[in-house]
Amino acid sequence: MPKTGKNDHARKDELPTTLQRSEQKAQDTFAKTYDSAMESYDNDSSRAARTAFASLKHSYEKVGDHWEPKEERGPSDARAEEGADSTSPTAGGVDANASKEHLYERAQELGVKGRSKMSKDELVKALQKANEAATRRARED
Repeated sequence: MPKTGKNDHARKDELPTTLQRSEQKAQDTFAKTYDSAMESYDNDSSRAARTAFASLKHSYEKVGDHWEPKEERGPSDARAEEGADSTSPTAGGVDANASKEHLYERAQELGVKGRSKMSKDELVKALQKANEAATRRARED
């Protein structure tokens, strides 16, 4: 089923919950990319969803239970840089290519404990964990 409605905006009830809690532009980016990918990939919904998330992650980063605009557009992690055939792990929406300072600020927003002593890689992993926990809590509400 298409993710974009007649008004050319995302059908909110068709989106992942993290996108339902995000701004309209993030929703539309995902939905339009998903619909285009469904046409290109012969209705392969799994591939279309991966493509839509890859597109979203170039402009947005996951913060807690929703997506927020990134400071700089571009790939968010090694997997995004390498493309569809990459075997690198994903950072789950965390902008792993952002500065350590930016990651620290995000960790501070999300209340990550021990953040001041973490390396950049540790901050990315801690943010992934905090995002997953926030998403679980939001789904329970």
